[in-house]
Amino acid sequence: MKLMLVVGARPQIIKSAPIIHEAQKHHDIELQLVHTGQHYDFEMSKIFFNEMDLPDPLVNLDVGSGTHAWQTGTMMMKLEKTMVRRKPDLVMVPGDTNSTLAGALAAVKLHVPVAHVEAGARSYDMKMPEEINRRLTDHCSSLLFPPTVNCAKNLEKEDIPKPHIKLSGDTMYDALLEHLPAIDRSTIVRKLGLRRNGYATLTLHRPENVDNPEKLENIIKAVLKLKDLVVVFPVHPRTRMRLTRSRLMKQIEAANSIRLIEPVGYHDMLQLTKNARLIFTDSGGLQKEAFWLHTPCVTLRDETEWTETIELGANTLAGSNSKKIVAAAREVIDAKNIKIKLEKLKNPFGDGQASQRMVAETLKRKIKL
Repeated sequence: MKLMLVVGARPQIIKSAPIIHEAQKHHDIELQLVHTGQHYDFEMSKIFFNEMDLPDPLVNLDVGSGTHAWQTGTMMMKLEKTMVRRKPDLVMVPGDTNSTLAGALAAVKLHVPVAHVEAGARSYDMKMPEEINRRLTDHCSSLLFPPTVNCAKNLEKEDIPKPHIKLSGDTMYDALLEHLPAIDRSTIVRKLGLRRNGYATLTLHRPENVDNPEKLENIIKAVLKLKDLVVVFPVHPRTRMRLTRSRLMKQIEAANSIRLIEPVGYHDMLQLTKNARLIFTDSGGLQKEAFWLHTPCVTLRDETEWTETIELGANTLAGSNSKKIVAAAREVIDAKNIKIKLEKLKNPFGDGQASQRMVAETLKRKIKL
C-alpha cells in the first residue's frame, strides 16, 4: 500500500511522527512523506525531524509563504504532479493548515481517497482560516480520525457517514508520551535561570492577534502588568517583526518581567510548558499540550476548537482583552495546588495509542475506500 503523508508546518510534523513510526513497522506500507514547505523550507524545520527521529521527506515542494489563495493553489499544483507521479493508494493529511486542505483537494480531484487526522475539530468561527481548512478537508475525506468524542459528534452533525468515522485519540498525545524522557532531559529551564512553577510561558503567532496592532498591544500590556511573574516568550519571526515595528518592543525591553528568546524545538518547548505556572497562547496544539502536562492555560482567543479543555476547567478563553487576561492569570497565580487538581482530570484525547489505530484502520479499509 502506498501511503502519502502530507506535512508543511511544525504542528503537522508532531501529529504525524507517531503515524510515521507506526507505518514503518509494517512492511506492506510504502510511506511517501511529502513536505510542502508551507512555513519553512525543510532545512529550517529539520530540528523537528531530528528531534522526533523522522526520515527525510521523499519530496520537498518548497512552496514558502504567500497569501492563502496563492499558497494553497501553488501547493495543489505541485501536489497534483507529485501524486500523479507517485500514484498513492491513500493520501493522509493531518491538522488544519493550508497544506492540509491542498493535499485533500488535490487528492480527491484525482479520485485518490483522503484520510484526515484530527478530523471534526470545530471552533465555529469562519473568520479563522484553520476552521475553513478543517471543515472542507473533512468533507473531502472518506476516512476521518476524530481525536475526541466531541469531534466525532461534530462530524455526525454534519452528516458525515458513520462508517467513515473512526474515533482514534490524538496523535499529539502519542508523541508527548513517547518523548517525555527527552522533555525531562531538556536543560532550557536551568539555562534560562528559571524556577519551576515560578514563571509563565507565552506564545503568540496567529495573524488575527499579531497583525492587529490594537490586539497585539492589549495582549503585551496585559502581560506586562504581571510584574511579579517572569514571562518567557519564544518569539515567532512574524511576531518579532510586528513588535519591532511598533513601540511595544521598547516597552518589553524596558521591563524586567518578559524574557524574549528565539523559537525553540519540541523538547525545549514542552519543558518550558511542563514547568511553567501557566501558559499564555493562541496556539491550538499548545492548549492540549498544557492540558496533558497539567499546566493551566490562558488562551488568547475568543473561541477554541478544544472545548474539552474549557469544560474541564484547565483552560480559560481571554481573547485580547487585557482585563480578562490579567484576571485569568491572577486566578491561576493565586490558586493553591492547581497542578495537582489538573493531574486528576480525565483525558478526553485518548490513551496514547491513536497512531496504532489509524494505521490498522487504514490497512483494513484500503479495499473499501
